Amino acid sequence: MKQGNIGVTTENIFPVIKKFLYSDHEIFLREMVSNAVDATQKMKTLVQMGEAKCELGDTTVRVSLDEKAGTLTISDHGIGMTAEEIDKYINQIAFSGVTDFLDKYKDNANAIIGHFGLGFYSAFMVSKKVEIVTKSYRDEAQAVKWSCDGSPSFTIEDVEKTDRGSDIILYIDDDCKEFLEKAKIQELLGKYCKFMSVPVAFGKKTEWKDGKQQETDEDNIINNVEPLWTKAPSTLKDEDYKSFYRALYPMQDEPLFWIHLNVDYPFNLTGILYFPRIKRNIDLQRNKIQLFCNQVFVTDQVEGIVPEFLTLLHGVIDSPDIPLNVSRSYLQSDANVKKISTYITKKVADRLNSLFKDDRKDFEEKWDDLKLFINYGMLSQEDFYDRAKDFALFKDVEGKHFTFEEYKTLIKDNQTDKDGNLVYLYSTDKDEQFSFIEAAKAKGYSVLMLDGELDVPCVSMFEQKFEKSRFTRVDSDIIERLIVKEEMKSAELTDDEKDCITEVFRSQIPTLDKADFNVDIQALGESSQPVVITRNEYMRRMKEMSRYQAGMNFYAQMPDSYSMVLNSEHEIVKSVLADATKKTSDELKPILSEIKGQEARIAALRQSQDKKKADEITQEEKDDMSNTQKALEEQRGKKKTIYSEYAKGNDIIHQLIDLALLQNGMLKGKALDDFVRRSIELIK
Repeated sequence: MKQGNIGVTTENIFPVIKKFLYSDHEIFLREMVSNAVDATQKMKTLVQMGEAKCELGDTTVRVSLDEKAGTLTISDHGIGMTAEEIDKYINQIAFSGVTDFLDKYKDNANAIIGHFGLGFYSAFMVSKKVEIVTKSYRDEAQAVKWSCDGSPSFTIEDVEKTDRGSDIILYIDDDCKEFLEKAKIQELLGKYCKFMSVPVAFGKKTEWKDGKQQETDEDNIINNVEPLWTKAPSTLKDEDYKSFYRALYPMQDEPLFWIHLNVDYPFNLTGILYFPRIKRNIDLQRNKIQLFCNQVFVTDQVEGIVPEFLTLLHGVIDSPDIPLNVSRSYLQSDANVKKISTYITKKVADRLNSLFKDDRKDFEEKWDDLKLFINYGMLSQEDFYDRAKDFALFKDVEGKHFTFEEYKTLIKDNQTDKDGNLVYLYSTDKDEQFSFIEAAKAKGYSVLMLDGELDVPCVSMFEQKFEKSRFTRVDSDIIERLIVKEEMKSAELTDDEKDCITEVFRSQIPTLDKADFNVDIQALGESSQPVVITRNEYMRRMKEMSRYQAGMNFYAQMPDSYSMVLNSEHEIVKSVLADATKKTSDELKPILSEIKGQEARIAALRQSQDKKKADEITQEEKDDMSNTQKALEEQRGKKKTIYSEYAKGNDIIHQLIDLALLQNGMLKGKALDDFVRRSIELIK
């Protein structure tokens, strides 16, 4: 028997492994099985090259549990090791310079394992003792047993072993007993080893017999040694790809289509990327791409390897050029990763473009599922916008599809305003904005349907990309002001009439949570609606953008800004104005007279004070101005009260306001019930 100390430059390697790999300690199983697969593949190569004279035999890697003994064993029929090879590959750890170790690697077990060659030693994350029983394929090789209890000391001794290969026996630590549970090991093998390149067996298959599940003699092979991405696309059918997708994502709808990646220069990359049916909830769709290195699972956190918008795709990427020690700093600096990212973006854009050109009808039918993905790409990656602008589509409220250029040609004659800007009208909800859409269509305008999750930020992007263009939601103003082609006719009312009709309506607008209203008067023609509510385009868009951009949250806290537009040419509004003027006239006469007198006095005081320097104005003059202004505000307040008292009892005013609110989906609860009751009374 030989005894010795493992060659490391620090005595505390095992506590470091234990503590700082612990957050990712399940990786040990991937490392153990990967080593067994590597040993088996090396054996295959030696036999094929004729350097090993023995038969290859069974290549299955076996994982087994012994709950009583507290052990987990990984066995292979690979090349095995001699005592000298154990001394070289196991006892000498390429581990040095631990000064920055804790800060640099404490959160990334992958990085530690890959950077320091600690694949085998990851076993000590979960084990109080590890044994290797191994026999080399070499002629007359002596089987040996290596043992280490988690300290730098080890023992190695000769033992009897019939077959070549290695058994790695892990004595699971007391605080890691979950790794003695069959279900847990089954789960981890499924996660990390399901596509490894040699068969991996865990227990036996079971069958239902005599009223219970019973083991058979057949190995339970947990992996597919030839996954679909390793095969030539020419040998595969659509059903093969769909079947593989169902195996990867059992609960998902069938994919729209897929891309088979296969490149060997200037880097090696294979894989299959699927386009899922995505409509909303971007974040729920992420982390569906699985990254492999030579069929060994690495991660499903692929940000940095593929562009952000492609993380919405599902599927697998396999590249030996992305080693197992994946870390964010590595991904940000590695040239191969950047090339891979660029390649995948181009491949995806080319595939979408070919689908559009080859079968536009089918592409249009899939557009609602593709739109979110393509919009995300155009927003987040400049070079993808340049590729996508030729196949990205607009859809109008009629369900017709157009390329950007086609739609520009369609609307340029009728939707260009007096300043030469092309105005794109859009709706976000056909039902809520129905009357506004109909008004636009009556004018011969086209209205886009932009109801997707990322359509609002896309609108701002399009305004930057398209020359002399702006996007306006169809309910953001009255139809006459959506696309102004000539100066609008102003309402032919006196100042007192404007003041009267504005105040009687303003005073009766209900108080709504986070909503501000201003009242405007426009001459819209006798056939237009008497009262219309519109929402300020700029403020609405800023509030919606605040959902997507950090630093804009203050917009989300601001109230919504609405305009209530009164049509001064409508008979009902004229009637309300006439009635209000008549019934408030006597009460208002002395107040209006007083207001005019106070306004005249303020004008005279201001004219007098404007001729003096600030320090020449006496306190008496300042007090006179202040008192006059207070008196004026008091009279104006009385005037508002008179208009408000009149309007309070006028059912027509309330009915017009409620109709406008109802049209915008803003009439609810008791207010809606009051409206229904009032409507019945008015009909009687």
